[in-house]
Amino acid sequence: MIEQELRGALAAALDGLPARQASAAVERLIAHYRGETPTGAPVLRDGADAAAYAAYRMPATFAAASAALEALAERAPEWTPASHLDVGGGTGAAVWAAAQVWDTAPATVVLDWAEPALALGRGLAARVDALGEAEWRRGSLRGGTAPEWEPADLVTVSYVLGELADEDRRAVVDAAARAARGAVVLVEPGTPDGYLRIREGREALIAAGLRVLAPCPHDAACPIVAGQDWCHFAVRVARSSLHRRIKGGELPYEDEKFSYVVAVRDMVPGAPSEARIVRKPQLRKGQVLLDLCEGEGGGGLRRRAVTKREGSAYRAARKSGWGAPFPPAHP
Repeated sequence: MIEQELRGALAAALDGLPARQASAAVERLIAHYRGETPTGAPVLRDGADAAAYAAYRMPATFAAASAALEALAERAPEWTPASHLDVGGGTGAAVWAAAQVWDTAPATVVLDWAEPALALGRGLAARVDALGEAEWRRGSLRGGTAPEWEPADLVTVSYVLGELADEDRRAVVDAAARAARGAVVLVEPGTPDGYLRIREGREALIAAGLRVLAPCPHDAACPIVAGQDWCHFAVRVARSSLHRRIKGGELPYEDEKFSYVVAVRDMVPGAPSEARIVRKPQLRKGQVLLDLCEGEGGGGLRRRAVTKREGSAYRAARKSGWGAPFPPAHP
């Protein structure tokens, strides 16, 4: 399994990493991740930063990117990307995620402005054969003008937009839309600010002629009132012993919260779900309460009580989790 190979590659690459040095780098990375420090240079400055990032963030980024790409594969099961551009990909978490979602790994270009991250990502990828062809290319995402990238079937931009100034962020999303022959996937932290960046990116992708496939069941304006709530999901991530040592945590797992959007060109066959569960379902005696974002009527939020008398719908609701489509794609 790709996830196990990633953990093995990380363990081998990070063997002997001084925990104190890594912990200091992690503290700075956390500040960047939460948006508490200004961005004037690449977040990963040297090999120690790249190693600390890989130990602290790569498994969680991989899990979130995998969840977003799985949503794409679920809604467009007949489509498989032959090429992949990973913008700001750093150590390559989205590359590993794509290899896990599709049996045949696409030919990939990883574009990032931090050479230490690219070097580590290149080294990690060299340890396995499942990732296919990958080119690790240095390039700036800053400057305020939309760059031109080689077209690719799939373009991913994961955990990058928060590192950019407003003008650069908009330019990157516009460039991603132009480069995508099939699909664009944006992933950000599941924070209010991360959600707002995804919301802005979603609007830009729709304006560029793409249609939303997930998680939203519609292309209409997001029905969530900004500042009152935010759309995000969660995936459970197992912590390695190195991860626990660097982060100072004791639990063997953590829940990574993320926001994302999948938008596609018309050449990608598939349709969004009828509705998406946007909060953790609440189990009650004889019923399940689902908070849904629905596509009917142009899109809106609704709480639905699925009762036991509804039979198959009730059984499906009991099995469905936060972030899942409803009705499920595969009952």
